[in-house]
Amino acid sequence: MPGGGGVEGRVALVTGASRGIGLAVARLLLSRGAKVMGVSRSRTDHAESSLPHFAVADLSTVDGCRAAVGECAKTLGPVDILVCNHGVGSAAEVPLQEHGRDEGGSDGDGGEGNDENDAAVRTWRTAMDTNLEGPYHLTRLVLPSMVERGYGRCVYVSSTAAIEAEPAAVGYNTSKAALLGLMKSVCQDGGPHGVTANAVLPGWVRTEMAERSAIAEAEERGVSKEKIWEERAALYPAKRVVEPEEVANAILFLSSQESSGVSGEALRVSLGCPW
Repeated sequence: MPGGGGVEGRVALVTGASRGIGLAVARLLLSRGAKVMGVSRSRTDHAESSLPHFAVADLSTVDGCRAAVGECAKTLGPVDILVCNHGVGSAAEVPLQEHGRDEGGSDGDGGEGNDENDAAVRTWRTAMDTNLEGPYHLTRLVLPSMVERGYGRCVYVSSTAAIEAEPAAVGYNTSKAALLGLMKSVCQDGGPHGVTANAVLPGWVRTEMAERSAIAEAEERGVSKEKIWEERAALYPAKRVVEPEEVANAILFLSSQESSGVSGEALRVSLGCPW
């Protein structure tokens, strides 16, 4: 894989940029000469990231997506590179058969519960709003300008869970799989106009999101958090988990001019895991 040149002077909008993969991507793009606007939902995140340009926005809402794109355009110019990395994980999810039970749902007869007040249903909607609706709205807001200028790079951070579903994670699994459909649609619609779209599918990466899921699983199983991470590492031939910088390097390439021949692809960054 080439070194990821060809981002110099390009404007990049990187979501979930306060830590983990997003922060690694933002810093790497900056180091290669891109103009980067990071996005997260908290002003505290901005202070901790040390990025020169940062927008605070709730990307699970249309208004938040519009605010992030607008701030980038006003400060740096129209977006050339969109990296959709923000998301919520599966730590708060429960098995699908338990959805609807908080409000009196019955066993197989449709029930009369109020789904709006069911915690599992709310968790599903949060996952879809954040992991899928947010990237969709961001894309539709930046794509017209990319098409008009004849250049664009859209990179979506999905997950290996899009291919091999995790248990008790229907919202996460579904949203990350649907993100691949969004990516392929952008490839088809933007391709005639110089826009490429690709996804990266990381395996287990030691980020705060993955740490929360490790803690939740450890508590449920009555084992240590370290035991969970050991089991995750054992899935891979390298017997370790993926580093954020390794995912960032793949995203750098897909964000670059050098990747012009690559579009519609889902690249696994999972240390040779067979799924």
